[in-house]
Amino acid sequence: MAELDIGDHCRLKTCYQKDFLPFVCDGCKGVFCVEHRSRESHSCPELPVKKEVQTSGGGITSHPCTFQDCKGRELLPVICPHCEKHFCLGHRHQDDHKCEKLEMPKPRMAATQELVKRIVESKKDMPASKGRKGAKNSATAAKVALMKLKLHAVGDKGLPQVERTYLQVYLPQEGKDASLPMFFCSKWSVGKVVDYAASLASLKNNNNILTAKKLRLCHPQTGEALRMDDTLLSLLAHLESPLHNGGNVILEYLDNDCSTLDDVSAYVPLS
Repeated sequence: MAELDIGDHCRLKTCYQKDFLPFVCDGCKGVFCVEHRSRESHSCPELPVKKEVQTSGGGITSHPCTFQDCKGRELLPVICPHCEKHFCLGHRHQDDHKCEKLEMPKPRMAATQELVKRIVESKKDMPASKGRKGAKNSATAAKVALMKLKLHAVGDKGLPQVERTYLQVYLPQEGKDASLPMFFCSKWSVGKVVDYAASLASLKNNNNILTAKKLRLCHPQTGEALRMDDTLLSLLAHLESPLHNGGNVILEYLDNDCSTLDDVSAYVPLS
């Protein structure tokens, strides 16, 4: 009677022990005994490289940035809520570390066409002369506001003109300035705009501290805080967006459980 050949030999050359219930590595797909079944024990070539939290000589832990070739470290963990990886403050935003889960803004053409359609339909029931006059005055006022902003706005001079979005930023009430004209890259997220505006206005920014009040960009009419991961480009393209090039926005500190300002009239003067 022929003997049954059950099991297999461990692929590790220094072992080669036969195991009747061998394990298959989910990394290199090799067969190993129970002693060498873990990736570390058989030096698996597919073992993922992990950047461990390191401790300096003084006993202070530091968290290394996982962005390629970045040597930055932070005393507190800065984790992307989307890909859940560690980054330094300079790479914490999705577009800065080329987040694998970054959603690209949808094309603006469809939104623009829909906006034009709504404007045309809204003018059908209006007297011809009054409708043209109102639209003309509104468009002229918007152009004048944008021109004034461009004369005095501060920002990154290296940004191409076609990528600039100009905003009158109303600052926290505790600051020395009521507002400042600024310009930002339209591709930036709201979170990056907040950080950049805070640096331009010399504001304290503790958005990386869990228990601290957070700087938020708010709707100039309703006071509602804008989503930090939305981009300026997507907000400008949205039909119900509170933002437009040359418009207003409020920058203020909010508690973690608060998403709306109580009184926007204290920031933006009524027109």
